[in-house]
Amino acid sequence: MNREQLERMKNGKGFIAALDQSGGSTPKALLNYGIKEDAYSNEEEMFNLVHEMRKRIITNSAFTSDRILAAILFKVTMNSKVGDKYTADYLWEEKGIVPILKIDEGLAELKDGVQLMKPFKEIDSLLENAKERNIFGTKMRSVIKELNEESIKKVVDQQFEYAVKISNAGFVPIIEPEVDIHAEDKAEIEEVLKKYLIEGLEKLDKENYVMFKLTLPEKENLYHDLLNYPQTIRVVALSGGYSREEANEKLRKNEDVIASYSRALTEGLNVDQSEEEFTKLIDESIEENYKASVEK
Repeated sequence: MNREQLERMKNGKGFIAALDQSGGSTPKALLNYGIKEDAYSNEEEMFNLVHEMRKRIITNSAFTSDRILAAILFKVTMNSKVGDKYTADYLWEEKGIVPILKIDEGLAELKDGVQLMKPFKEIDSLLENAKERNIFGTKMRSVIKELNEESIKKVVDQQFEYAVKISNAGFVPIIEPEVDIHAEDKAEIEEVLKKYLIEGLEKLDKENYVMFKLTLPEKENLYHDLLNYPQTIRVVALSGGYSREEANEKLRKNEDVIASYSRALTEGLNVDQSEEEFTKLIDESIEENYKASVEK
C-alpha cells in the first residue's frame, strides 16, 4: 500500500471523482454527454468513446489535486492510457490524485428488498491487474430498496467479506451499500444499516482499513460514529439520483463526509462543447462539490 496515498485519503481536503460507469451504465453516461447509441456498433467502440470522455475530464486544467483527492475508475479505463501512461499512473504522477478501481461485477436480481452484488468470479485476477496498474483502493456497490433487516444484514456481510479479502491483498476497499433515495422507509433503513456497519467494523482487524460510500442520510451526521474506528479512512457520499445542488445541500449538513459523485460531477458536460465551455462547466462543478465537502 502506498502510504503517501493513504495519508492523502485520510487527511487531505477535497472529494472523490467517480468516473467508473461500467457496461450497464455506460450508454446512459454517453447519452448524457451527447453521444447517442448509433455512434457506436459494439462494446469496444462504446468503451473507447467513454474513455475519451473520461480522458477529457482527467486531463482538463480544472481537474487537479487542489480539490480532488481521488478518482474511481472502471477496469477498461484502468487498462487504457492517457498519453503514454496508464490512467492510474497519470492520475498520481501527473495530477497527485489517488486512483481507485470499481471492482464489483454488477448487481444481482432484486430479492427481499435488496440487490446483493453478483459473486465475484474474477476477483483474484482483477486484484493482480490492479496491483500492476498501481491502484490504491477498490469500490463495490450493493443496493437497499426496502426495510428488511435480514436482507440489509446480508448486504453488509457480503460487503465486509469481500472487503477483508481486498484489504488483505493490500488495497483499501470502499464499502458501498447504497440506500435507494426513493425507498419508502429510507430513514429506518439507514438506522438498521448503520447498526450492521458498526458490527462489521468491530470485527475487523486493526490493519484492515476501509472507506464507506453511503447515500446521504435523512438524519444529519447519522454515520459520524463510523469515524470513531481507526479502520475507517473516510466516509464519502454518493449523489444517488439527487441533482448536484440537492446533493450538496444535504452534504453540507453532514460533518466529515465528502462527496464521491458521478452523474452530479459530470452534469451538463457535452461532447460538442468547446474546451473553454467544457472547462468553465467542469470547474464550476468541481468547485461546488469541493466547497460542500470541506466547508461545513
